[in-house]
Amino acid sequence: MSRRNRGLKQGLFIFLLTFLIVPLIAIATVFIDAEPVAVAIAAILLTVGGLLRMAYAMLFESTGSTDFHHAGAGLATPQQYLHPSADVRNLPPPQSVPATAYATPSAGSWRDTNDLQPTSVTEVTTRLLEKDELDQ
Repeated sequence: MSRRNRGLKQGLFIFLLTFLIVPLIAIATVFIDAEPVAVAIAAILLTVGGLLRMAYAMLFESTGSTDFHHAGAGLATPQQYLHPSADVRNLPPPQSVPATAYATPSAGSWRDTNDLQPTSVTEVTTRLLEKDELDQ
């Protein structure tokens, strides 16, 4: 049974419960001579709740199987804990690039990083002010 079908059945069950619960509450309110507010609240909640549950199931729930073997595929079963496989003691195969694949940096001025540093805004402004003072 898929999640959608289960949600639709739950919504239908809640909706149909309206026809059982509301008359029982109505009989109880008549018996204790109370206002029928509880009857109206129960009727609205159960009817709307059932319809909303069905709408949620139709719009947002998948149609895939909810079989426990499929849903918890990433989880280990008790049998896997009790009887581990023989490969447990072996390391997994390497999956990264070995260090020998990388090349050393080429010769030259690779340490000179002056062009990478931005010039200071205040330094440029100070030079302009000094130039203005010299012009005057």
